[in-house]
Amino acid sequence: MACSRTSSVSLFILGLFTVLISPAISSRVLSSTKRPVKGESRSLVASYCESWRYAVETNNAGTWKVVPSKCVSSLETYYKGGQFDNDYNAVARYALAFAKTVKIGGDGKDAWVFDIDETLLSNLEYYKANGYGSEPYNSKKFNEWVVQGAAPGFDASLKLYKGLKNLGFTIILLTGRDEAQRSITEKNLRDAGYSGWEHLLLRGHEDQGKEAVKYKSEQRSIMVKKGYKLHGNTGDQWSDLQGFAIADRSFKVPNPIYYIA
Repeated sequence: MACSRTSSVSLFILGLFTVLISPAISSRVLSSTKRPVKGESRSLVASYCESWRYAVETNNAGTWKVVPSKCVSSLETYYKGGQFDNDYNAVARYALAFAKTVKIGGDGKDAWVFDIDETLLSNLEYYKANGYGSEPYNSKKFNEWVVQGAAPGFDASLKLYKGLKNLGFTIILLTGRDEAQRSITEKNLRDAGYSGWEHLLLRGHEDQGKEAVKYKSEQRSIMVKKGYKLHGNTGDQWSDLQGFAIADRSFKVPNPIYYIA
């Protein structure tokens, strides 16, 4: 009888102990099952941002205003981790390989067109300070940055630019910057290592308000009428490359930070 009573007490204490510790066990189990979910969430965000960047670069995304806020970290990694440089280097190699197949006439009319911002000059420092493109474009703040003339060149674009010059191409620079910014733009380009361009085309008073595709097409058309053969065109925006009076080959360099129609 004493043994039965002792066993009952022991069973009661064991049951009570189980009840008391079960929340802690449940909490640990729940916590451990949540961790992979968080990891999966990060993976899904990273995957989404990679796909978004691909859609942007291939122009499948169409018109867009800002970088999705959840992709800011992904873009930071893209630039800091070296993948941007690898991508630009690949484009530059393909462009130079094509350029070497062009038979240069020697009359100075075999031309290559370059955009400037995010093609020859990098404004990444400005965009780092302004959310990597996740904030709406502020023309006043950007122009304040431009007039500092502090934008560095890209290693890949410098190699391409100089390689084209050595092959005998005439360089035409076609930018959306205003004519009023000519002096600082020329200085910035020279400070970054560029020289010897034939034309630097900027927006005049009559070009204000025009969409980039129209403005740049018109400027290229003027060059064609002057006798230039546009063999190549390099830009970071599709609007640098599309429209009319287009080059024989166009080379889109990476820019997932902003879009210009």
